[in-house]
Amino acid sequence: VQLQAYGGGLVQAGGSLRLSCAASERTYSRLNMGWFRQAPGKEREFVAVISRSGSTTYYADSVKGRFTISRENAKNTVYLQMNSLKPEDTAVYYCAADRGSGLRVVLKEYEYWGQGTEVTVSS
Repeated sequence: VQLQAYGGGLVQAGGSLRLSCAASERTYSRLNMGWFRQAPGKEREFVAVISRSGSTTYYADSVKGRFTISRENAKNTVYLQMNSLKPEDTAVYYCAADRGSGLRVVLKEYEYWGQGTEVTVSS
């Protein structure tokens, strides 16, 4: 499975960005999809995950109420809508895919990773 994340950029605090991640897998609908991020000098951390059907989502407390994960299985794409951005949201954002059952929040449980897209939020 190849994942291609894009949509990052520079935005002012309070602004919005939408990240996208396209998957090469024709059985994309069988994958749980997640977003992680890694800020400079910090470990990669969980942001959000969405189930195969899109019916179930789960978020890190730090982004709950501001970020929304969604997917379009017909386009093999998962999205991360980020609103009310804060400087502390600055990071490289990675999408990841997992074939297992249940929603995963642990980095090492994901099988496939995209290359990352950089988000910078200025104050």
